[in-house]
Amino acid sequence: MPEEKRRKIQSSSITTVISVSLVLFLLGLLGVLFISAKKISNHLKENIGFHIYLKDNAKEDEVDRLHSFLNASSYVKSCAYLSKDSAAAIYKKDVGEDFVQFIGYNPLPSSMEVQLKADYANSDSIAWIQKQILDFSSVKEFDYQESLVNMVNKNINRIAFVLLIFIGLLMLIALGLINNTIRLAIYSRRYIIKTMQLVGATGGFIRKPFLLNGIKYGIIAGIIANLILGGILYAALKKIPDLEQITDVSMMIYLFGIVFVFGILISGVSTFFAVRRYLRLSSEELYY
Repeated sequence: MPEEKRRKIQSSSITTVISVSLVLFLLGLLGVLFISAKKISNHLKENIGFHIYLKDNAKEDEVDRLHSFLNASSYVKSCAYLSKDSAAAIYKKDVGEDFVQFIGYNPLPSSMEVQLKADYANSDSIAWIQKQILDFSSVKEFDYQESLVNMVNKNINRIAFVLLIFIGLLMLIALGLINNTIRLAIYSRRYIIKTMQLVGATGGFIRKPFLLNGIKYGIIAGIIANLILGGILYAALKKIPDLEQITDVSMMIYLFGIVFVFGILISGVSTFFAVRRYLRLSSEELYY
């Protein structure tokens, strides 16, 4: 193979890898955005909870049974018990006056503050939980802000819908860019494909080296994209430690794996169809 032609092929290969790497990096950033948005929405939902106010004559063993039930429940993230005396102390600190001494008794009930897990922070689940809680004889009142719950879930669903549409559109654009990049790389070798076909090589024999190269480009591009993405995430976390609160490490690892596999799949599939196209063209059509 002439040196000049070899350089052109190498240059085309490098361009292909760089182009695919940048597109995969963009997809990785979109994945990070989606994971972070999901983490933020879960954090907001898990700040939603309810209060359980207990009867004044509630027995200690009944209160303990309720507390144990809540701690063992799959929908509870945390449960904090607040006694009458503790409630009075908090009120005194906030208001600055000892109302118990003024009125002669403590009217505040004992209570439990419950924070829910994100999957249960909706009106339907809370209504189902309320029925369970009110069955306990020690419970006087179940209180939660239904309007706040509905508003938070409505806004989160609206933002998630818009975000998914945006990610979907960019995914289609990314797929198109990778496909066109691979097709252009194969286009520069269309004469080689046709020459091999004319001397009797089968379609499978011709496709094999191109497919292997396509997969190799996908592997290299996936590694490069993940290195860039990982470097940016590491630098961002070092610069802004608070970002760790909206970073799910396990999901990020899955994301890196998805980017890597996606790079291999799309490069391989695009190469297959690009080579097949030129195998079907006549010699005259190669010049158009």
